[in-house]
Amino acid sequence: MKSSEPRRRKLTNSSPGDDAGNKAAPDAAGTEQPGGFAELAQEMAAKSSLVRKENGHIDLLAAAGGIRGIAESVLPGLVFLVVFTMTRDLAVSLVGSVAVAAVFLVARLAQHTPLTQALAGIAGVALSAFLAMKTGKAENFYAVGFYTNAAYIVAMVVSIAVRWPVLGLLFGYARNEGVRWRHKTERLRAYRAATWILVGVMAARLAVQLPLYFAGNVDALGAMRLIMGVPLYAFGLWVAWLVSRPVKDS
Repeated sequence: MKSSEPRRRKLTNSSPGDDAGNKAAPDAAGTEQPGGFAELAQEMAAKSSLVRKENGHIDLLAAAGGIRGIAESVLPGLVFLVVFTMTRDLAVSLVGSVAVAAVFLVARLAQHTPLTQALAGIAGVALSAFLAMKTGKAENFYAVGFYTNAAYIVAMVVSIAVRWPVLGLLFGYARNEGVRWRHKTERLRAYRAATWILVGVMAARLAVQLPLYFAGNVDALGAMRLIMGVPLYAFGLWVAWLVSRPVKDS
């Protein structure tokens, strides 16, 4: 955890290739970027977990939230699936899932680490548990994820349509391009393609999981949710990074 690890460059509110501060940054032709969108991009970059290694590749582990972030995302659902598969007891399965999410939250509180991910996680698990318990259908534990995926799809498609693709905002700052890529046709095209890749990931989840949901196949649905969760997201992000890489980016 040490000096032998490769150094990594994290996103910051201003990158060496950007004009720092809250003012709109001029592009290569001297045209100013809309300040509001530039500031939004900076804010997104600052909050992003994207990390670029010195060799130019994206750190997929960091992008997925690190070991703890992955555990917080995966374990509540895994516990629910395992317990339900073994016992077929919905109440016990839901209690186990919520308890795991609560443990992560308490651990963050005790260690005084940022609570955002843990709070979002326990809120999502609690809502999922409520829906499943209220309806008495175990498959409804996964219903919230469908709405979340659909919302991401809509947001990313809109960002592409208005020429501010989400991955351009995130990757642009990781590569010290700021938002100047918007005035370079080939870079805008590349970031739109990259964002479409993540749209495809979200759409694939719905295409595979919704039929299982409507069929009430909880075991298969839970397994697909795990397989198509962090692993598929990380793979899609890696492909999007490669697709949008500038020729000079090593």
